[in-house]
Amino acid sequence: MLSPETLDSYCRMTPGERLRLTLQLTEKAQRGLGQGTSELVARRGTLLLKQNSERTERILAGLRRIQGPNERS
Repeated sequence: MLSPETLDSYCRMTPGERLRLTLQLTEKAQRGLGQGTSELVARRGTLLLKQNSERTERILAGLRRIQGPNERS
């Protein structure tokens, strides 16, 4: 969870500043993901895919819960 100060400073950023920050953090994370043995890198990739799939499923489950019975397709 982010502190109120961090959230406040983030809200005061322009969209361009937020994008720049996001890209910087993503670049740092990507460098770390590719370091280590090939087995370690593969395990990290597998874990990320699993986490992303679980996150996507939680989002979809939440959307299904908020939809009315007539809205589901």
